[in-house]
Amino acid sequence: MTNTFDLSGKVALVAGASRGIGEETAKLLAKHGATVIAASRKVGDCEKVAEAIRAAGGKARALKLHLGEAADHDAVLASIEKQEGRLDILVNNGATNPYFGPAGETSESAWDKTVEVNLKGPFFLTAKAIPLMKKNGGGAVVNVASVNGVRPGFWQGVYSITKAAVISMTQVYAQEYGVDGVRVNALCPGLTDTKLASGLMTDPEKLQEMMQRTFSIPRVAQPAEMAAAILYLASDEAGYVTGQTLTVDGGYLARGAL
Repeated sequence: MTNTFDLSGKVALVAGASRGIGEETAKLLAKHGATVIAASRKVGDCEKVAEAIRAAGGKARALKLHLGEAADHDAVLASIEKQEGRLDILVNNGATNPYFGPAGETSESAWDKTVEVNLKGPFFLTAKAIPLMKKNGGGAVVNVASVNGVRPGFWQGVYSITKAAVISMTQVYAQEYGVDGVRVNALCPGLTDTKLASGLMTDPEKLQEMMQRTFSIPRVAQPAEMAAAILYLASDEAGYVTGQTLTVDGGYLARGAL
């Protein structure tokens, strides 16, 4: 019987793996046989993730990766090429949202930081990872976007703009590199129990009221549910899927605007 979602022999780089969706993704990919490089700006936290993977019988190591630093991109990919000799999966998960308020009052520094981490970093990390994937016949890139990239979040203007751009970036890379065996897809999570979304969940009563109004499944998603979707997109089971955006949002977009 075929081992569904078998990633044995594959090497996966998970950017933003220190917690939340990235951490759960790193652990799940390793559980299915991948050698995982858990990377983020907080390399100490990534080492804890890698240790947990190794303790469970998987293969993993941690590397420092600041998405906004080109030198980090180069160092991480050079390390992977030297030690693992290949790269099959890239998960662009890192994100930031430093400003919450009217779009017209966004500071230039908040704009720059959001664009740097959410868009510029994944764009150039993908560009640099593709040649390494091509050396072994291709690979899979999964970009973690957001439902805010489809319907802008209120007072989350720049964040929403960057996530819309990530969806477009996904289609661009998929269009250009499918011939090389590189598939590129995006995941659009809905409201998920992560540190990034914690500011939206400070009032449980108001949160539940909002969920009842706007979600077909009225609860907050868990990071593991997003990791499962990423596993599918990264695996050979999605071998004919590219340029697509998989929305996992509890029916948020289906319910219409607030």
